[in-house]
Amino acid sequence: MKRLFLPLALGTALLSSNPATATDPQQLLKQTESKVIEWRRHLHQYPELGNREFKTAKYIEKHLRSLGMEVETGVAHTGVVALLKGGNPGPTVALRADMDALPVAEQVDIPFASKVKTEYNGEQVGVMHACGHDTHVAMLMGAAEVLAAMRDELSGNVLFVFQPAEEGAPDGEEGGAELMLKEGLFEKYKPQVAFGQHVTSTLPSGVIGYRSGPLMASSDEFRITVKGRQTHGSRPWGGVDPITAAAQIVMGTQTIVSRQIDISKEPAVVSFGKIAGGVRNNIIPDSVFLNGTIRNFDMDNRQQIFKKLKTTAERIAESSGAEAEVEILEGYPVTVNNPALTEQAVPVLKAVAGDKNVMEIPKITGAEDFSFFALEVPGFYYFLGVTPAGTDPATAASNHSPRFYVDETALKTGTEAITRLTLNYLSAARGQ
Repeated sequence: MKRLFLPLALGTALLSSNPATATDPQQLLKQTESKVIEWRRHLHQYPELGNREFKTAKYIEKHLRSLGMEVETGVAHTGVVALLKGGNPGPTVALRADMDALPVAEQVDIPFASKVKTEYNGEQVGVMHACGHDTHVAMLMGAAEVLAAMRDELSGNVLFVFQPAEEGAPDGEEGGAELMLKEGLFEKYKPQVAFGQHVTSTLPSGVIGYRSGPLMASSDEFRITVKGRQTHGSRPWGGVDPITAAAQIVMGTQTIVSRQIDISKEPAVVSFGKIAGGVRNNIIPDSVFLNGTIRNFDMDNRQQIFKKLKTTAERIAESSGAEAEVEILEGYPVTVNNPALTEQAVPVLKAVAGDKNVMEIPKITGAEDFSFFALEVPGFYYFLGVTPAGTDPATAASNHSPRFYVDETALKTGTEAITRLTLNYLSAARGQ
């Protein structure tokens, strides 16, 4: 029996005008399973850092060209983009996979473990796909193969976006989704929606987690330099103490979230991660440096926090006779899942993974630059569990850990999910 991939709530129209001749994607998906694993293992063994994914890009490009697609390379340094044109008119769906690895030395005992070393911030480091981007690339390569085989039946186009530097560009460089958009990616191809997925150790293998609306937080860095006037520790009145001013700033800025913004709207966090100042126990220094992060789930609150952080730090320093210079480095915005697109996607995910294996998950204070794509067009981003049976996801090595482990049996679920979300959207759009 052929497996239906369109939920009944969205209609049962098949991709072909003649259901009897419509291609069954299930057989095509089955044929890609071993290939996806093979691709993933290759990518895992030869990882590359952000904006340096040269061999990874060549590997992807070769596959996409073999499928007869229009391929564009060198996008945002090393990104690869391919357009699959369907046989019938319709919208364009963007599918995104990130390509970069992390400066982490692998500690997982597998035959294809990474032995790669490179230079990062002036140091020799190991390189590992410790966040699973190798799986994202492999699954999207699998989806590309299935959809390319169905091109004549597609009512619309599919834009495959293999993105570099999701983990952040090297110091002094631009990169990632933001640079792709800055270079005109969406202006050129004009997708109507964007889909993305991410593997996670926090869910059992094959389980899919989603959330409508804000899913992942914005991530911004702040730097505060508190300037005083150096003096002997025995005579603090002889100068201006930036250490006590900095301590008051640390405490005072906590009232931004607890007292100055509407926390009933969305949660937020202001955290300090670094304090540096002084060289000796009895010398009050000239300055103290504070460094931290802001996480938030509402774009309006985000701007309020920026403004109030600057005001709070400057006024507290001024009250001590010191001066505070505040620099805010905007990072990734809030990742927001379009509610209507989420409502349309969830039945598809349940048809793929089973009702019990698709669940709504809490907000995540981590950040993702898929958020830039989702600001341009309606987006839907979800998580795929990869922790094997017998291992508790609560204690499994997390993403970014040198012991992060992927149960490869989950990859068929991810490949099918991203493929069927695309087919469903194109079919539903045609029926409107």
